Amino acid sequence: MLKGIPAEISPELLKILCEMGHGDEIVLGDGNFPAASNAKRLVRADGLGVPQMLKAILQLMPLDTYVASPVMLMATGEGEETPAIWKDYREIVTAANGDTEISEIERFAFYERARQAYAVVATGETAIYANIILKKGVVR
Repeated sequence: MLKGIPAEISPELLKILCEMGHGDEIVLGDGNFPAASNAKRLVRADGLGVPQMLKAILQLMPLDTYVASPVMLMATGEGEETPAIWKDYREIVTAANGDTEISEIERFAFYERARQAYAVVATGETAIYANIILKKGVVR
């Protein structure tokens, strides 16, 4: 047992976060995200929501400060409302990292980027368009 590691972070996820280098990306997928078919490395976090995982991961992993947007969301379809969960993401990211640019990526471009990510965390999140990509930064 270790001290200071959030309970949401499994040993497998802790290992992956440690292995990731500067610029590597990790995807937090909602319950509808095709995680298994898109992941190079898949971590199951069934029963946990994306906001829980986001908060836990950002306690351990710095975001990249060398890019315009180290946080990327799957864009909604044209004419669809902004998902309420995005407000939660903004609050969590700001609390952990200060003012940080969060961008949107078109759905199919998001899937392609997810296939290139270091790992995908499959959550049980029920909100739609709740998928998020984080780009790892440097520990200072």
